[in-house]
Amino acid sequence: MTETAFYILLSLTEPRHGYGIVKHVDDITNSRIVLGSGTVYGTLTKMQKDGIITVFADEERKTVYEITETGKKLITAEIKRLKELHQNALKNEEAFL
Repeated sequence: MTETAFYILLSLTEPRHGYGIVKHVDDITNSRIVLGSGTVYGTLTKMQKDGIITVFADEERKTVYEITETGKKLITAEIKRLKELHQNALKNEEAFL
């Protein structure tokens, strides 16, 4: 999973519209990752096709994105993989210092 896809999914702890996703990713990465609209909407379209998210319109007719059960399983597996990666990096970090 790309870092962009990871953060987009991670931002869907609650349903959000596109700008809400961009803002949330900016906030949680301290502006390290600034998502462009083309990247966000292209990734969201692929995620929808893959059944990772669903799309609906809210009462203001804004498009809102929500993670599916498949998406939750995917992000949980990715978090587990990243934890392992982090633990292994910490164990071996001193070899490179």
